[in-house]
Amino acid sequence: MIPENRHIIDVRMNKNDLEILIRGSEEIIPEDSFLGKIKGKKKLRIKAGFDPTSPDLHLGHTVLLNKMKLFQDFGHEVIFLIGDFTGLVGDPSGVNETRPVLTEDQLKENAETYKSQVFKILDPKKTEVRFNSEWMDKVHPSEFIKLLSSYTVARMLERDDFANRYKSQQPISIHEFLYPLLQGYDSVELKADIELGGTDQKFNLLLGREVQKHYGADQQAIFTVPLLEGIDGVRKMSKSLNNYIALEDQPDEMFGKIMSISDELMWRYFSLLSFKSSKEIEMLKKAQKEGENPRDIKFVLAEEIVDRFHKGQGTDAKENFIERFQKGNTPENVKNILVDIEGESELLTRILKDSDMLKSTSEAMRLIKQGAIKVDGNKVSDDKYVLIKGQESLIQVGKKKIAKIILN
Repeated sequence: MIPENRHIIDVRMNKNDLEILIRGSEEIIPEDSFLGKIKGKKKLRIKAGFDPTSPDLHLGHTVLLNKMKLFQDFGHEVIFLIGDFTGLVGDPSGVNETRPVLTEDQLKENAETYKSQVFKILDPKKTEVRFNSEWMDKVHPSEFIKLLSSYTVARMLERDDFANRYKSQQPISIHEFLYPLLQGYDSVELKADIELGGTDQKFNLLLGREVQKHYGADQQAIFTVPLLEGIDGVRKMSKSLNNYIALEDQPDEMFGKIMSISDELMWRYFSLLSFKSSKEIEMLKKAQKEGENPRDIKFVLAEEIVDRFHKGQGTDAKENFIERFQKGNTPENVKNILVDIEGESELLTRILKDSDMLKSTSEAMRLIKQGAIKVDGNKVSDDKYVLIKGQESLIQVGKKKIAKIILN
């Protein structure tokens, strides 16, 4: 394992380059193999796979994409693999029940949006975009049998999520055992030298090495990155949890969401999302300790992220945010409403009813569809929008009804 703060100087990149590459990484396995590949003269094939299970890429995905871009900048071949075939199986990583299976049409539609969004980060001229249906659709049943023979059920049940489900007598479908093997077979087909993935993918990535060995191919090194917490600061960023910042979010919405994160989470975002050097980030931390308002430091982060995905609009988004929240455009006598909830989060539609801002959840859903509901100055378009316990949100209904909602 290569720790985040280790300095390595015996590779084909300077000390600062390597520091940036490994900053925020979780594990690099095997270390010797990784360093040997980096030292070599040949271009490495860097693989990362994304199943198109939802139409939006979000900042959580960019932790991985940013690493891909760095490898790309260092002259290596980057493969953005869209798992249109494996998406039909559904990745069992980190779940305690079988995932619902998407249709081919849903996966194809989502895959098209991925292709357009990924080039907000990667260089399209230097990116090899592949779909694993290219080879999986052609695999003969006899080849599947050969693939299945590369691993045992006992070894598969060593995996934490499978083991937990087995012990609690939760069903595990046979097709779920296929997923990590298919991901490993992708590495064989693509001749991957290094595979990137989140920490929840470690089992799959290591199994990929075993599948490559089974087929007599050179084994990949694996490079894992942490899972980015969503804006709630509790669970990983996910569209299904509605705690995400989408790459397609408009500048003001993106800026506002970043400003809503906690001061503690801000440093996690700096570490995993910012392109600033470690020295620059340490200077910002020092400034906060010396009394600078964390809000102003968060401005730096929000402006950088917005500029990255909406070129030149970071400053405008900042000014719009200040105009909305710091120059009196919000009434001073806003009513504070405390709403008790049972879980860690609650639907906005339910909160609007329980706070007596609206008479019913159906009315709330109707007004959301009409674009008449705002949270912290941003229009809400999703009737599944949730708020998190402990969060304070300025909620506006129409032009006149406004209140600060505090979830308890």
